[in-house]
Amino acid sequence: MASRLNPYLNFRGQAREALDFYASVFGGDVAVSTFGEFGDPPPGSQATDVMHGQLETSMGFTLMVSDVPSSMELTVGDNITVSLSGDDVDALHGYWERLSADGTVVFPLERQMWGDEFGQCKDRFGVPWLVNITAGA
Repeated sequence: MASRLNPYLNFRGQAREALDFYASVFGGDVAVSTFGEFGDPPPGSQATDVMHGQLETSMGFTLMVSDVPSSMELTVGDNITVSLSGDDVDALHGYWERLSADGTVVFPLERQMWGDEFGQCKDRFGVPWLVNITAGA
């Protein structure tokens, strides 16, 4: 079982452009899922906006991106989150519990439409975290 820690960058309608740029810098393979692929896009977003984009490089770098709907706050400079993801259910649940304790849960850690367990919180220092536990783990 494995877990990984990587940056997650947020944009407003520029995630695909940013991902292509970072791919030109670091190389690697890009994968993109749009809001439209998962049904009705949230208010303030477009169906073609990036719900989740990921760059995997031959050097072992992983960079994730998404477009934030206009109905949600986004401040350039504060648009980076730390992502924990993988299939080690017990470890990731433990990280979630410790990170969210004395912090703020933005989205509870629960099963999502794409099949994984996902949650978002800010730890007690205000650092934003995403935790995604792979489906079937």
